[in-house]
Amino acid sequence: MKQFDIKRFLTLACACAVMLVCALGITSCKTEKATVESIAVFVPGVVSGSPVYEMLVSGAEKAVADFNAKNHADGKNAVKCTIIEAGTNQSEWSGKLTALASSGEYTMILSSNPSLPDLVAPLTAQFPDVKFILMDAFLEGNSSVATVRYNQREQAFMAGYAAATVSASGMEYANAAHKIALVAAQEYPVMNDIIFPSYIEGARAAVPDTEVEFVVVGNWYDASKGMELADALYASGTDVILPIAGGASQGVISSAQKAGFYIAWFDDNGYSKAPGYVISSTTMAQDKMSYEMTTKYLEKTVKYGTAETVGIKEGYIAFVEDDPVYISSVPDDVRATIAKEYALIKNGDLLLPSP
Repeated sequence: MKQFDIKRFLTLACACAVMLVCALGITSCKTEKATVESIAVFVPGVVSGSPVYEMLVSGAEKAVADFNAKNHADGKNAVKCTIIEAGTNQSEWSGKLTALASSGEYTMILSSNPSLPDLVAPLTAQFPDVKFILMDAFLEGNSSVATVRYNQREQAFMAGYAAATVSASGMEYANAAHKIALVAAQEYPVMNDIIFPSYIEGARAAVPDTEVEFVVVGNWYDASKGMELADALYASGTDVILPIAGGASQGVISSAQKAGFYIAWFDDNGYSKAPGYVISSTTMAQDKMSYEMTTKYLEKTVKYGTAETVGIKEGYIAFVEDDPVYISSVPDDVRATIAKEYALIKNGDLLLPSP
């Protein structure tokens, strides 16, 4: 059997998408550069309920609003910002990206997802007037693309460290099993190669005999399945779960509140989502990065062809220590143990480079 050629497939898919959108008259097939700056924020999923994409959109919209207020107060030639939700079916993303790039309506496409470099790279040769800025992604050497990725090894390490520390504590819902889990929406390279291994790494740095389970929902929206998986994990002795599952994470929260176990939260501050149950929040400053990269694009200071990695030291990954709910929910000694490890990373004494 011949090996599947992903690059050839994507090139053919792009060509087919262009012909399809032209034939159907869905978008213009002109590829001339737009006369007014116009940004498309391509959301590979849905915005509502997804902290990463909510921050992507809010940062871009604020950057455009601020730029227009400063440079186009009269409304003439104001920069336009359009949000496009591509949905959760990943097989459709390539065609939808191609339609955006081929329309001639957008001078820059902003997005965020580790899988996007493979989808975008073939488009840059076909549509050289369109620039791409991709966050939570990594691609070097393409003169039409700038990428920034977050050090999710640091982020997942701290989530695992906090989860194991709480699991081994004397807190109300902790037990003697020293068992924690990660509930993922789907398997994908960053999850399999960075997030889950780093979650284990952090957990065992805190408590070496910690057992770490991994289960998959199969999509980013099924809260019922999320609850079902969490119920089963709790029944097997798990007392802390990290959900990275979009809308399905709500099912894990509901299970925790019903059964009595703890939640470690990822990407934004989640303490208020279930006070007393959420015992950690490792955040990603996606809104800040989205604002900064959009502003750099508008000010024409983006360095295309580059791939930057940012983390705790740079202020784009954080463990939220000062939230009143966290302080009231987690005992002083547990917070002190977590804070000591976090300080090692912030000060550069513990180096966790992203793979």
